[in-house]
Amino acid sequence: MRHCMDELSAINRLKRIEGQVRGLIKMIEDEKDCEDILIQIGSAKAALHKLGQMILEGHLSHCVMDGIREGNGEETVKKLSSAIEQFSRIV
Repeated sequence: MRHCMDELSAINRLKRIEGQVRGLIKMIEDEKDCEDILIQIGSAKAALHKLGQMILEGHLSHCVMDGIREGNGEETVKKLSSAIEQFSRIV
């Protein structure tokens, strides 16, 4: 299977996000201020968005370029369109 991203970097980012989510659980359990919890939710959301950007950029520079080089332009553009649509839902 062909990967469109730096897998190790993506996994490391996800582990940091996982830590942020665990921190959010603890904040709620410890009854921290709502404003502080919302700030941390925003940070986790931004981290997920950045991961999405990284994956989309990898898709463009690897999968899309490879698909075009291999003569599968129409199918590649459809997949790119789908990837962009999925990414736009993250925001």
